[in-house]
Amino acid sequence: MPSPLAALSPLDGRYARTADPLRGYFSEQALIRYRVQVELAWLQALAAERAIREIRPFSQKSKSEFSRLLKAFSERDAEHIKNIEAQTNHDVKAIEYWLRAKLGKNAQAQRALEFVHFACTSEDINNLSYALMVRESREAVMLPGLDELIAALKALARRHAALPMLSRTHGQAATPTTLGKEMANFAHRLSRARGRIARVAVLGKVNGAVGNYNAHVAAYPGFAWERFCRRFVEGLGLEFNPYTTQIEPHDWLAELLDAYAHANCVLLDLDRDLWGYISLGYFAQKAKKGEVGSSTMPHKVNPIDFENSEGNVGIANALLRHLAEKLPVSRWQRDLSDSTAQRNVGTALGHTLLAYRSCLRGLAKLQAVPARLSADLEANWEVLAEAVQQVMRRHGVPDAYDKLKAISRGKRLERRQLVQFVKELPIPAEAKKRLLALTPARYTGLAAELAKRI
Repeated sequence: MPSPLAALSPLDGRYARTADPLRGYFSEQALIRYRVQVELAWLQALAAERAIREIRPFSQKSKSEFSRLLKAFSERDAEHIKNIEAQTNHDVKAIEYWLRAKLGKNAQAQRALEFVHFACTSEDINNLSYALMVRESREAVMLPGLDELIAALKALARRHAALPMLSRTHGQAATPTTLGKEMANFAHRLSRARGRIARVAVLGKVNGAVGNYNAHVAAYPGFAWERFCRRFVEGLGLEFNPYTTQIEPHDWLAELLDAYAHANCVLLDLDRDLWGYISLGYFAQKAKKGEVGSSTMPHKVNPIDFENSEGNVGIANALLRHLAEKLPVSRWQRDLSDSTAQRNVGTALGHTLLAYRSCLRGLAKLQAVPARLSADLEANWEVLAEAVQQVMRRHGVPDAYDKLKAISRGKRLERRQLVQFVKELPIPAEAKKRLLALTPARYTGLAAELAKRI
């Protein structure tokens, strides 16, 4: 086994530990094991069907042996199958031959060997294998990873729900918000994106060489094959697709990959905003003893986790978007271009998982700097021009917008200037009192309330 230092992909080298949870779903060995799982499930489903008289139901003892075979499936078994593939030049046929050899040791299974891979095209096995891989990795790894990120953002939002912060629309000083509300925005967006990922139905088919059950009907003309195959696919926990060519058309997979890519876009926005807030001094980062921020500048604590997350989002989305556009396109009843492309789903999700983990690590280092936030607010009293204008409008003062524009647009508006302006307004005393009590730090609307309930 080569050292991780010799790995071609950083997922198997530098980032191997972070990407490791996906190895059990998307490695070559995992793909082979899923194929074995589907082949065994198909054989047992055929055997359980009384109308197919040439094969009898398996005993509980045989079923237990099949389960043990799958549970004990090892790297050595995968290597054996790859050796067979080297001769056949066909990966799924190699699994059929290996299974025949393994099952031949079981007296009951010996009589059923001709039903291994019965009426199946390779894509019947492959589409179901990939469907199981993608569905199970979504539930066990990807959604929990995204949930951790959302939970961290919600905690940050609640902790700083009422901490005032200057907004910067177009990069310029704007109506204040709170630090917590800005984190709540991202928590809500990622929660919606997570829901979209979770809702994509995972489809499967097992209908033969061009999707018409030709071989099935030729062997057993009177059998209700579509109903049987629907029951089989649904028994795997998948949604049945009744209309396909040789391949399941990958539309569901494209939807799911696009959903992952959309969540990554939200994450990218978060990474860049947090990078900017660190640059402004709104957040400081906890320094870890022994770490170095720069090879020449000793003072540096760089926002490397958010930069790493951003970089991995870019790689992930390049793959996710390509796969989402490529996989549903196949010439006539089948071409093989999807096969090599589909093998990169794990790579795309690996970089996505890296992006989650890096951002999460960065979030754990953040420390708000209230003094810096307060100083920025205090230096930008012109942001209250909006509030003054709206109160003027309410009380019928003409040309409210233009009057505020004249004293504030493109200018620093000091507190004393604003106070003088308000004192001279022809508005009720109570309204004037409220405006004179207003400060940039108090002008946050419902931001705190919104952040607390995320």
